[in-house]
Amino acid sequence: MRAVILAGGKGARLAGLRDDIPKPLFPVAGVPVLTRQLTALKNEGITQITVVTCHMSALLEARYGDGRDLGVSLRYYKEPAPLGTAGALPLLDLKEDFLLLNGDLVFDFDLASMLEFHKKHNALATLFAHPNAHPFDSALLQTEENGRVTGFLPKEGKPAVYENLCNAGIGILSPALLKDFSPDGPADLDRDLLLPAVSTGRIYAYKSYEYVKDMGTPERLAAVERDVAAGLPRLRRRDRPQRAVFLDRDGTVNVYRGFISDPACLELAPGAAAAVRKLNELGYLAVLATNQPVVARGLCDERTLCDIHRRLQTLLGAEGAFLDGIYVCPHHPDKGFPGEAPELKIDCDCRKPKPGLLLRAAAEMHIDLSASYMVGDTARDVGTGKNAGCTPVFLRCGKPEPEPADVAVFDDLAAFVRTLE
Repeated sequence: MRAVILAGGKGARLAGLRDDIPKPLFPVAGVPVLTRQLTALKNEGITQITVVTCHMSALLEARYGDGRDLGVSLRYYKEPAPLGTAGALPLLDLKEDFLLLNGDLVFDFDLASMLEFHKKHNALATLFAHPNAHPFDSALLQTEENGRVTGFLPKEGKPAVYENLCNAGIGILSPALLKDFSPDGPADLDRDLLLPAVSTGRIYAYKSYEYVKDMGTPERLAAVERDVAAGLPRLRRRDRPQRAVFLDRDGTVNVYRGFISDPACLELAPGAAAAVRKLNELGYLAVLATNQPVVARGLCDERTLCDIHRRLQTLLGAEGAFLDGIYVCPHHPDKGFPGEAPELKIDCDCRKPKPGLLLRAAAEMHIDLSASYMVGDTARDVGTGKNAGCTPVFLRCGKPEPEPADVAVFDDLAAFVRTLE
């Protein structure tokens, strides 16, 4: 497989730091971001790489030459004028599926797993997708449960609530996607190439918690450098066991208000967003695990519950925090409620304190339960942690309950997270 790196940008948002080098040569913890990319690609078995250049292209070519010093084979395509994120693609004579990536990303992920997903779905494009700390100014994806993309949300003009699922800037593309694509000048990858192809049903999001971050602003560059110093890119690989903090929802992340059946009623608990943001920075997976019998009881439908969780993600994202996963039990064992959903009135294996939600998350996200925590405000959450083999943590801030005698107790989520720093 060939990789194509879009490395022609000026790096205008970094101009206050340096203006004598193009963005791909900006050092991240002392190593140019393009060097990090080429090394990461080689580690994943990709050695045939095309670098699309424009701004200060001579500096890039002089620095890397044919790539042999890094064990790769480089060729360059110099844009005569900036062609956007897609304008050069039809000019590169791409005959097979290729990996496309932005030139300002630091990443470390299991490419083989992404490629397997791409082939399984016979996709025209498979986009690496994940939540990030700034969804409000990111291009976001709308998807079905299996990952099929149904729409794009641009950086500007988003709805009031949305799922925090960012198009991370890496994708596997089929040359068939380019068959009838011949822009006369600059073109945008999302707007001009991918969005028109959504109707084919063959654009997919590969959802992963692995490390892909851009360093395109001074703040993001500083954050990536901290992550690199802490070894987070390597630690977040899918082939390594992950540490997680499982979070109950009501009374833990948001203010406890009984059964919430209207998105407008959800309000973040004081300090919860900062606590989740710290979990993100420390490298823990932040995973919501919540019983929501409101669906089984007929108080709201599944679409409304999704909107409630979109509001939660939107509120967290506005404060630079994100959830790596959301696992919900919609069931309820007791019958006889007006308007209830009979098919959900079952004795399931996922309703806490049973460990089903945590076990499913562990299997899907490669979580080491023995190195993880279950945090909540009820005895049910404590029991879930014990039953799953996690360390249970009890919070005083939610639904009033007697404090357990055999587990750690904290005033709120922020107080607990401070012990992990």
